[in-house]
Amino acid sequence: MQLASRRVYTGRVVRLDVDTVRFPDGSTGELEMIRHPGAAAIVPCVTDPPGDDPTILLIRQYRYAAGGPLWEIPAGTLDPGEDPETCARRELLEEAGVAAARMERLTSIWTTPGFTDEVIHLYLASGLETRQPSRERDEFIEVVPQPLSRVLARIRDGEVRDAKTIVAILYMAGFVLGM
Repeated sequence: MQLASRRVYTGRVVRLDVDTVRFPDGSTGELEMIRHPGAAAIVPCVTDPPGDDPTILLIRQYRYAAGGPLWEIPAGTLDPGEDPETCARRELLEEAGVAAARMERLTSIWTTPGFTDEVIHLYLASGLETRQPSRERDEFIEVVPQPLSRVLARIRDGEVRDAKTIVAILYMAGFVLGM
């Protein structure tokens, strides 16, 4: 239970608070919390699932924190008051340059609940139509269509290391496609 909160930093995407909390055993302490508005991430299927080996769009995106490019699915931060599916559709268009006729909610995940309240809402997009991407100036992205079997091999081999991407792809493969 939160007893008090003190804002330490406000940035473009995140805020840092130091919260005084009461723990389950009745003791109290301070915890640093990164406050995040949440996000949506999308597995874009070029070929409609289910299929033998659907083609999905992965993006290869430069990530400063990772020291270089990562294989990811399109994703982005929720705007204030924005519905997660609306965010998913916006980010799919901005980053991958496609619009989806169908958007299916997969699940929602806590990214790192030890220090942040960020939740990412995961979606599966199909019925894709090519459009013009509108990337932000700090987004350096290459869109790469790949069969799901190749993406699963990349996950197994440690080439895909982005958590939201791994969770979304494995969730889709296991629960939507029944692989």
